[in-house]
Amino acid sequence: MKQYIREIPAPSGNPCIPRHHDVVVVGGGMSGLAAAMASARQGADTLLIQDRSVLGGNASSETRMHISGASCHWGKRDAAETGILMELQLENKRLNDSYNYSIWDGVLWHAAKKEPRLTLMLNTTMYQVSSDGRRITGIQCYQMNTEKRFSVTGEIYLDCTGNGTLGYYAGAEYAVGREAAHEYGEKDAPPERDGETMGNTIYFTAHDTGHPVPFIKPDWAYDFDESDFLHRYHGDIVVYHDDKDVVVLRPGEDYEDHGEQLVEKYDVQSGYWWNELGGDWDDIIAQAEDIRWELYRCAYGIWDHIKNGGDHGAENYQLDWVGSVAGTRESRRLMGDYVLSENDILSNNRRPDGVAYGGWPMDEHTAGGLRAKGEIPSRVRSFEGLYAIPYGCYCSANIENLMMAGRNISATKLAMGSTRVMGTCAVGGEAAGTAAAMAVQKGLSPRRLGELYMEELRQELLKNDCFIPGCRNRDPRDLARQGRVRASSQQPGFEADMVLSGISRPLDGVSNLWRSDGLSPRGETLTLAWPSPVTLSQVRLTFDPNLSEERCISVSKAFIDKEPKGVAKELVKDYTLTASLKGETVWTARIAGNYQRLRVHDLPESVQADTLRLTVHATNGAPDARLYELRAY
Repeated sequence: MKQYIREIPAPSGNPCIPRHHDVVVVGGGMSGLAAAMASARQGADTLLIQDRSVLGGNASSETRMHISGASCHWGKRDAAETGILMELQLENKRLNDSYNYSIWDGVLWHAAKKEPRLTLMLNTTMYQVSSDGRRITGIQCYQMNTEKRFSVTGEIYLDCTGNGTLGYYAGAEYAVGREAAHEYGEKDAPPERDGETMGNTIYFTAHDTGHPVPFIKPDWAYDFDESDFLHRYHGDIVVYHDDKDVVVLRPGEDYEDHGEQLVEKYDVQSGYWWNELGGDWDDIIAQAEDIRWELYRCAYGIWDHIKNGGDHGAENYQLDWVGSVAGTRESRRLMGDYVLSENDILSNNRRPDGVAYGGWPMDEHTAGGLRAKGEIPSRVRSFEGLYAIPYGCYCSANIENLMMAGRNISATKLAMGSTRVMGTCAVGGEAAGTAAAMAVQKGLSPRRLGELYMEELRQELLKNDCFIPGCRNRDPRDLARQGRVRASSQQPGFEADMVLSGISRPLDGVSNLWRSDGLSPRGETLTLAWPSPVTLSQVRLTFDPNLSEERCISVSKAFIDKEPKGVAKELVKDYTLTASLKGETVWTARIAGNYQRLRVHDLPESVQADTLRLTVHATNGAPDARLYELRAY
């Protein structure tokens, strides 16, 4: 059988240190972090390999891109991603309301380090992949700061590298660029296949010093004039997307006059996603360093134009950071058992094998980027609603122990324009990591797990607060489904039994939320009663953080100004859980200062109970108690 062994030159010296793990995740962006945390929480011995010194990828302090997702930045209501991503964002919101990226790096690092079944290896580069063309048999890595080499084996591997590096060197099927329209029946695809991709971007930030600040352009920076920035808003210009194209607004104009759906807004404090190059180069991966240097020269040239090329309102602004790591939008896509297409997205598919979801527009940046002078920098194909992402998009078509998550999942170029954003990547990572752990525990390949245990996987994801369009809680282990609920008070449309609806967000006009009628000094109660005693070992509560609000860290003042301050006021803050049997208390837990949406309470030992009561004493600012879901195990 043919062997695939492609080696990046390895350092000499120390022999490889052997390691074996159940699940090996390569790539520590938002998808890789979510995948590794989900796998570890599912009980698998998990290794996360990241070649940078921080986690988060494009969302880290190295690149500083805000996390976009299905909500389209306030454009789609109640669409925010939950699960591990929301947990991280709510933790950051509590600790880091001033949007400090170093603190955000720490939030992500600590989240990985505190998982007992997760081993984290930072500054570690995979330099060799061994595969027989059917299975990956091992990888080799080098950790730069310790000068150690590692020979790593695993049962299942997850490629979260973005570039599909692990899959590519293992011999996995992959694609680059645009498919022809006839291949997947996509109405917006070109007539012939080509290699065009979206480009890479380097961000920069500036701040208002309150007094004039000069800027001297380095001699290596490019020169630009206003003609270079047609359709590329800068300075005080802001931009909005409509359903077809780009609307550019000048100072004094307001998007509400146009009636458009807000997607992006920028000001002189941060810039600019359109500082983009590489999509029409020969090889966006092999030429990444050349592209990075060109972007660096462009960034300083753009800032020189803003400061010295006319009145852009930047006289008092000082450049304080220019990214050294380019953000990458697109390169290889690994082909899977299912290829998501434009048709899946526009139809809001609700396939029975959906495990994640998206809602971001199919955003297709012009391949030439900044050098495509005079062209619209991005074609935005908006659509209503949300779509499910099938499990097969996360399973390699030809490498049986390889899964993938992130922008390199199995999708056409058009569909990838929607799935590539980090919120969607993160929920897909959590789905893939959960599946990988379940497959190892059942002794199955990822594909076989999907064939035999799809509903179990979907129910496990729902249990962990992941949303899947068209799927509701039908977990036979959930004891709450056997009971009846009542509340001390409730509002019309937000009755107590909403917590047993099986859906933990507003959907199709139904709130799926209990809201008390105010908050009395004695507290508001929600009581679950069973007709006969049950054995209780765990209680799970899903609170309301307002799924229409943004809470992502950003360098954009427009985002920062729009986001609410502090912990979400809708979240329950102080509460008590009490389990009783025949009127006698058998277990109680008192929680103060809650700031999370999902709270899991494990009882120190199982108890017999016929009643479970939640008493809400205080919220983080809302006038009433709110709960989406109550589960008992």
